Amino acid sequence: MSKFQKILSNLGLAGVFLAILFPGNDMFLQRGSVDWMVLVSGVILMMVGFAIVKSPAGKFLTLWLPGIVSFYAVTIILAELDKSTDFRSGFWLLLLGAWLLGWLFVERLSAIADTPDIVSLVRNIAIPVIFGLWLLLGWEVVVRGFDVPQVLLPPPSMIAARFAASTSILWADFKQTFLQAVLIGYFLGCGSGFLIAIVIDRSPFLRRGLLPIGNLVSALPIIGVAPIMVMWFGFDWQSKAAVVVVMTFFPMLVNTLAGLSAASNMQLDLMKTYGANYRQTLFKLRLPEALPFIFNALKINSTLALIGAIVAEFFGTPIVGMGFRISTEVGRMNVDMVWAEIAVAAVAGSAFYGVIALIERRLTFWHPSLRA
Repeated sequence: MSKFQKILSNLGLAGVFLAILFPGNDMFLQRGSVDWMVLVSGVILMMVGFAIVKSPAGKFLTLWLPGIVSFYAVTIILAELDKSTDFRSGFWLLLLGAWLLGWLFVERLSAIADTPDIVSLVRNIAIPVIFGLWLLLGWEVVVRGFDVPQVLLPPPSMIAARFAASTSILWADFKQTFLQAVLIGYFLGCGSGFLIAIVIDRSPFLRRGLLPIGNLVSALPIIGVAPIMVMWFGFDWQSKAAVVVVMTFFPMLVNTLAGLSAASNMQLDLMKTYGANYRQTLFKLRLPEALPFIFNALKINSTLALIGAIVAEFFGTPIVGMGFRISTEVGRMNVDMVWAEIAVAAVAGSAFYGVIALIERRLTFWHPSLRA
């Protein structure tokens, strides 16, 4: 066990023990004796595990017991959140101890080496999930513990309730913004940027002429472009898709051109010795070498497209869409609905990015970064 891990475990145990030693109403809300006995037993087992850390049983205990005790402490915290909003110092000590033990568990889980692929996959998914759940728990406790006004920051439980009650509205907004404006604009912008990069690569004249124009277009502010696109293409999703095209075109153009130049002179000379023409060299050498650059642009544009479509809806849209809902609900002070829309946008953007990253791993498995 490293020195850092010992510090974490000791701090976590200290926080949990202090919460146990002061269970009175002035320090902490009363708990049943059975609950405390289970928690104390878990702490004792953890200490035993630390004492026999060199044995297989000790290694198992020192890995999993911090997570088990942390999880049980979280159940107590959630139970107290439903009972009261007047939290004493013992409550915060228990929260601190549970957080430190959870941190220790995640650190040890991430340090495991030589595991099967399926175990590594589960671990790689579990670590960010645990981290995200702790962020939500901390958000809930801080907002309710310090009595933050719901207009400023609603707790996650309130946002979840609004989400569950507004699924039909959220789906209509998601369909309007993401499935129409974002996806169509994304494929048009990335596709046109890719094709024009191929054309520019073929002609030095176009490289000198079109690149400065593309740079100029990329520097246009979205709040200036969006009203113009609304005037040109109307209030429906077409104008939002046009904004997405403008935002995604230049990153794809620049990254594709950089990728087409990634092949070394030795590789190009080898293709010439094989008698390969321009098209054969392009498809068998230069485009495969450019794939990491192209996927970088695709991943960057996956977030830019969603941001562009939502912001464009602030300047004119039918009575549906994520941007429309956010702007109107902010005016009505329905901040929980705003956060529900933000959650939908975050999940959609993350899933979109994840799909592109997964395709990248399948197509660029030969790249040194992925082989490592």
